[in-house]
Amino acid sequence: MSGDLGWVSARRPHPLCLPPLRNVALLARQSPVLCDWALRRPQAQGGAHLKQCDLLKLSRRQKQLCRREPGLAETLRDAAHLGLLECQFQFRHERWNCSLEGRTGLLKRGFKETAFLYAVSSAALTHTLARACSAGRMERCTCDDSPGLESRQAWQWGVCGDNLKYSTKFLSNFLGSKRGNKDLRARADAHNTHVGIKAVKSGLRTTCKCHGVSGSCAVRTCWKQLSPFRETGQVLKLRYDSAVKVSSATNEALGRLELWAPSRQGSPTKGLAPRSGDLVYMEDSPSFCRPSKYSPGTAGRVCSREASCSSLCCGRGYDTQSRLVAFSCHCQVQWCCYVECQQCVQEELVYTCKH
Repeated sequence: MSGDLGWVSARRPHPLCLPPLRNVALLARQSPVLCDWALRRPQAQGGAHLKQCDLLKLSRRQKQLCRREPGLAETLRDAAHLGLLECQFQFRHERWNCSLEGRTGLLKRGFKETAFLYAVSSAALTHTLARACSAGRMERCTCDDSPGLESRQAWQWGVCGDNLKYSTKFLSNFLGSKRGNKDLRARADAHNTHVGIKAVKSGLRTTCKCHGVSGSCAVRTCWKQLSPFRETGQVLKLRYDSAVKVSSATNEALGRLELWAPSRQGSPTKGLAPRSGDLVYMEDSPSFCRPSKYSPGTAGRVCSREASCSSLCCGRGYDTQSRLVAFSCHCQVQWCCYVECQQCVQEELVYTCKH
């Protein structure tokens, strides 16, 4: 796998762009793990960890932070993988399907798709860092130990909570402050980054398990747990669907440009700042129907005749092919401990967009 995470641009520090992953098989799948962090050790140690940091395309400052944080390099790779998979899932039926082809050109523009990439990337990094702490894969962080819950005397913190507090604090330091307050694009990127982090925070839940005689809940073991990342992806896709086009306006009191959105329907004001949960963009997106420097187009894409072929194929029509699909059928439980099935074959129609 290439070490190029695409998180630094020539124009400005750019830590939140999804990577041109060329061999995702090298990435370990990230999964929710609740465990005793003390029983685990960071997987990346010594020279191997330093080498992994050197292979990543990071700014000099970010690379220094990576070298000081055993386990971070692997976590960054896991986050990139998680964000990529979620982006491709959420846009699987859209003309732009989060393809890696054309990503470089796309990230140079201020499209809605660019806004989503920033948000899903920062969300994936926040989520993965918090989970890495609870899984014991980061040397400098541990389980979450949030105080202040009701009836703390009856609750005993146990298991290992996802450390979102450390994750967001470290991420703020890792990304650094954006320079160029007079740069509209920089402010939009920072705003969309925060939308991703906020989406992860909104999914933090307190999970408890009861202990006591005859199932009573005299004592509860509780921990903080992030919701599955799929739920975060769904939230961000809704934000994408309702993204707000912005321009800039000078805040004379602060001496810098601020994001400015047109008035919403029914609002008496002429314009106002976008809400903290809105994804923002500056340019209308291309159609993504034909190959361009932003995407490979939709030719050859599989579609649903009833649901998506009309939009996905951009009026070019679609081809229909039949194929035989094998599946297990007529399954029966045999004494004592196995299931016996027959192999059946059925014809399936596949629809693909014409060139």
